[in-house]
Amino acid sequence: MTTLTAPRTAPAPAGPKPMTIALVLVLGAIMVSLDTTVVNVALDRLSRDFDAPLATVQWIATGYSLALAAIIPSGAWAIGRFGARRLYVTAITLFAAGSLLAGLAWNVQSLIAFRVLQGVGGGLVMPVGMTILMRAAGPERLGRLMSTLGLAILVGPLAGPVLGGWLIDEVSWRWMFFINLPIGALVVPLAWRLFPADGPARRRPLDFAGLALLSPGLAALVYGVTAGGERGDFAAPGALVPLLAGVLLIALFVVRALKAEHPLIDLGLFRERTFSAAAGTLALFSAGYFSSMLLLPLYLQVVRGESATKAGLLGIPFALASGVAMQVAGRIIDRVPPGRLVPVAIATSLTGYVLFALQLSADASYWGLGAAMLLMGAGGGATMMPAMTAASRGMTGDRGPAASTTVNLITTTMSAVGIAVASVLLSALLPVDGGLQALHRLSPQAHDAIAADLAEAFQHGYLMAIGLIALALVPALLLPRR
Repeated sequence: MTTLTAPRTAPAPAGPKPMTIALVLVLGAIMVSLDTTVVNVALDRLSRDFDAPLATVQWIATGYSLALAAIIPSGAWAIGRFGARRLYVTAITLFAAGSLLAGLAWNVQSLIAFRVLQGVGGGLVMPVGMTILMRAAGPERLGRLMSTLGLAILVGPLAGPVLGGWLIDEVSWRWMFFINLPIGALVVPLAWRLFPADGPARRRPLDFAGLALLSPGLAALVYGVTAGGERGDFAAPGALVPLLAGVLLIALFVVRALKAEHPLIDLGLFRERTFSAAAGTLALFSAGYFSSMLLLPLYLQVVRGESATKAGLLGIPFALASGVAMQVAGRIIDRVPPGRLVPVAIATSLTGYVLFALQLSADASYWGLGAAMLLMGAGGGATMMPAMTAASRGMTGDRGPAASTTVNLITTTMSAVGIAVASVLLSALLPVDGGLQALHRLSPQAHDAIAADLAEAFQHGYLMAIGLIALALVPALLLPRR
């Protein structure tokens, strides 16, 4: 009797390993992160070169962040409509094009405009990248691979200030944008070849009304904060009107999103305790944490008289501790509940910020400040990615892109608000009329005479970061402890 057996078929070729995909995503995220940190170091030089006040120059950073916030809400819809791989390649290409134009800018207004174009591309890099990674990793390996993606948060703050400072001091500020071009040229073909092919497009309608409410609302809110600080009066029409308009537009968006069949942002995610607690933690912590990144290089250059290069080198303890802690926490979060890890991380960072602020003076020891920065960075690195992992884990189907989009929108928006408020607060605290422009015109003797007052202004500026990070402990304590 002859037994018939089914012919064996060759196994389908395995796709790229999730770690390979993660490393390509790291390259793209490094390009975005590097650019952000480089610009923070350059603000003082750009203020000099363009003879522009801090309230205007900070829009080089804030305008970029606002563009990120404006484009991120459409991320979940765009992933379904165009596919994650196609959208990621398009985002990287737009960011590189914006970098080229920013490097060719002829005045501060054109530079701000081209930074906005960068933000349109950069705003999609992280949420789309997180969606690609979530699909490749699965929930059991998400923490480890998210920590790998977090390498960009290490390399950007670590290499950005040093590389940017050297380029500003020795070459030209224009090259802090041109350096993105070779990275973009490498990422685009790698992503197209290695990322999983996109499935059929889903014709989910875009919530145009929601987009028309949320994006202008966020922009108006941050503009009102900045304008209020520039005028020194938040009740002035130029500040109060955009502030109220921003709050109203965002409130109308929330009302619409709760009723719409296909809302731009799925607010139903906030009904889940873990997601809500993680989102609240990220909102408060991001505002405080990233606002301090504006203050540190300015303190080192304005108060201590350091070059941009040395200011970048002195920030290495902060960035190094952040990156190392992120890698350790990313592996722990796959085994330890976020409610046990994240509050400890926030408390560590808070301790570092308090110690840093207490030491801040015109002649504070760099060794003492560096030790405090180790705690600040370690706590930050062990907070951000574990909180994002907690918010994203277990999200399947369309909820995955919705979760990554919402988390990135919250982080980006609150970072922009934090930077804007820190700039406003510092401008109001400086002991001279005219802000940074007035300081640049002082003689060395006049600068030395007010050095102690300058240091005190920065010391008080850090109080906002301390307060926001302390408040982040409240939602962090609501994260699952089992």
